[in-house]
Amino acid sequence: MLQRLRVIHVLRAPIGGLFRHVCDLASGQAARGLNVGVICDTTTSPAIEKKLAELERVCTLGVHRVPMTRLPSLSDKAAVDAVQRIAEQTGATILHGHGAKGGAYARLAATKLPAKGPQPARSVHSVYTPHGGSLHYSRLSIAGALFLTMEQVLLSRTDQFVFVCEYERDTFIRKIGKPSASTIIAYNGVTKDEIAPVAPAEDAADLLFIGELRHLKGVDLLLRAMAALSDQRPELTACIVGHGPDAAAFKALAHQLGLASRVSFPGAMPARQAFARGRLLVVPSRAESLPYIVLEAMAASVPLIAARVGGIPEILDGHEDLMVPPDAVDPLAAAIDDALADLDSRRELAQRLTGRIAEQFSVSTMVDRITRSYLTLPGNVTVPEAEMYAHPFAAE
Repeated sequence: MLQRLRVIHVLRAPIGGLFRHVCDLASGQAARGLNVGVICDTTTSPAIEKKLAELERVCTLGVHRVPMTRLPSLSDKAAVDAVQRIAEQTGATILHGHGAKGGAYARLAATKLPAKGPQPARSVHSVYTPHGGSLHYSRLSIAGALFLTMEQVLLSRTDQFVFVCEYERDTFIRKIGKPSASTIIAYNGVTKDEIAPVAPAEDAADLLFIGELRHLKGVDLLLRAMAALSDQRPELTACIVGHGPDAAAFKALAHQLGLASRVSFPGAMPARQAFARGRLLVVPSRAESLPYIVLEAMAASVPLIAARVGGIPEILDGHEDLMVPPDAVDPLAAAIDDALADLDSRRELAQRLTGRIAEQFSVSTMVDRITRSYLTLPGNVTVPEAEMYAHPFAAE
């Protein structure tokens, strides 16, 4: 008897772009008739619980919470055992791991599950999307050495790799090795509802940052660039939207640089709500994979400056004037000054790029590409693709 794919997505922290990717993918797959579930850490907040409640309404295999640590820990075995148990109970046919920890748990659990029937292939396939994760680390650090070694060990336990951009694939090959399993690239995407301009409010700050407040995202670089522009632009203001482990350090730095009265920290909020709080979005990240904030900003026709890291050049398609070298204050300050001097033309360029985002970076395309890739896994027993795709596309 033919059965539908039964997919469980495994991730650690239900926050940030990785979580959005999983939510979009799981919801889109459920709308296409797949049985879908999610396993994630017990991290909580009102926003997280609201989003997980929305997921639970479409996930026929459930939303499961399992304690997971960010760094390698003795508790990892318990987490792997829990993923294995949930996979057995739900009859999962695919464990799709996201990020370093989610990817490790999914692949280790899949290889521990007993095969069913006469076929030698495993009954549960493992699929992995790094989302940056381990790839942001260097072997020169203890954590980096552990994560990258773990990735090499798990290469042979991965049935399929899904990369969110060419940069992520190339970095994986360079740091870890070339996968022998099948690989695809599926860009993150935005919904049709997001392809609409957002204008700045009358009291909007000059500069805007949206994202997790941690060192990797480069908020300190933005603050230092503001300080470097104090002579030319003494009234320059910024709004730093988000929360994270380095929030207190960034607030202290703003005070130290004499910027406290010109920089606001309103906390986290949805990107489209936050866009109205600034006139120029700055993405000063030290490392990225394929950041949603750049896609969302382009979809909303928001002018931006971004560090030339990760898959950002793939989104901006050669517009070098919108990118700056990473981890460098002076080029960032100069780019901010140039952009603010001619903000109208920057907004016009952002409006032109909106069409590119609509055509090449859609949630629907992402969901279809990943879901169809599952069908190429050996031994999969599924309904015919035509039947699976007869369901309404509710992802958008």
